[in-house]
Amino acid sequence: MSERILDLELAQLRTRISAKWNAYEPDVIPAWVAEMDVVPAAPIRAALAAMMERGDTGYPTAAPYVEAFAGFAHRRWGWVIDDTRARLAPDVMMGILVVLLKTTAPGDAVIVADPVYPPFVSFPELAERRVVRAALTDAGRLDLDALATAFESSTTGGRRAAYLLSNPHNPTGVVHTLEELTALARLADAHGVTVISDEVHAPVVYDGASFVSYLQVPGLERGFAVHSAAKAFSLAALKAGLVLAAPGEDAVLERIAHGPNASLSGVVTHVAAFTACDAWLDQLVVELDANRRLVQALLAEHAPTIQAALPEATYLMWLDCRAAGISGDPATFFRDTARVALNPGPTFGERGEGFARLNIATSPRILTEIIERIGASLNAR
Repeated sequence: MSERILDLELAQLRTRISAKWNAYEPDVIPAWVAEMDVVPAAPIRAALAAMMERGDTGYPTAAPYVEAFAGFAHRRWGWVIDDTRARLAPDVMMGILVVLLKTTAPGDAVIVADPVYPPFVSFPELAERRVVRAALTDAGRLDLDALATAFESSTTGGRRAAYLLSNPHNPTGVVHTLEELTALARLADAHGVTVISDEVHAPVVYDGASFVSYLQVPGLERGFAVHSAAKAFSLAALKAGLVLAAPGEDAVLERIAHGPNASLSGVVTHVAAFTACDAWLDQLVVELDANRRLVQALLAEHAPTIQAALPEATYLMWLDCRAAGISGDPATFFRDTARVALNPGPTFGERGEGFARLNIATSPRILTEIIERIGASLNAR
């Protein structure tokens, strides 16, 4: 596949009614929420059109989704899925919430990284769980000492606790290694902590890193992974997800077997994504790889006081603006002066102070204008 995917113009994108393109004034370029500036792959569009032509608008069954994801996981990661330990979910965060409700009680601790995807805090709080943060290392990787401290304090007195793992990590773009995941599993077992791994960004991993599911840790008996085609194939509007469990979690699975379902449109389009869109995904990753490198080059030219490590995965970049001399939140500054919308770093946790998250899943032309605007706003002070 050679036709470019990330090639839409601003005028085309501004006709969209999604949150990304309607949260700010028309002169602001949105580069915040994880929506990609693409048209979904042809097989996905055809599957949705055929469903509507049939008038097929009822409830879904899980089997097609499980089978499609199992094939994808085996092709891409060599992961053999146990289809008896897979459950349909409305989407990733609702799948995580259902598992949290069945493995913890109100007042129990849910440990999260700092910084991390904001719903990892808001969803547990909605369920009346107590959020405990464990800092990542300065390189954005798991800090096992910090986790050990958090696990121990959270389970004092025999209380249950869960750890929400972002794998690959949002916002740093780190891909956790098998060694790191194995060490995490040992730590979780030692303290009786349930690990729930959000793996929605797993299909977008660049050369030099290899995705490993938490459930691929050898000998793992406890824990969960949650997957969806939503991020990698730009299907956020079409809700569907899968909760997958380790062999020792059958009792929990029995309690969520009849839980909330996805939408049929979600299942139909995600099945098409996982079965017929490998070439599209490969091309997308090539273009995103070029975009992440373009951002680094543009920052060096136009905004050298802002640093951004190359993410190993995702289409998100974590901009370190601490040396840029900005008073207050960088995202607010860039929205007001550059007319560019980024995610505010502090919403990801205390260690997000001085940072902002940039969505790079757009055309190189738009990405260039974003960084040029940021650079001009810094130079104009």
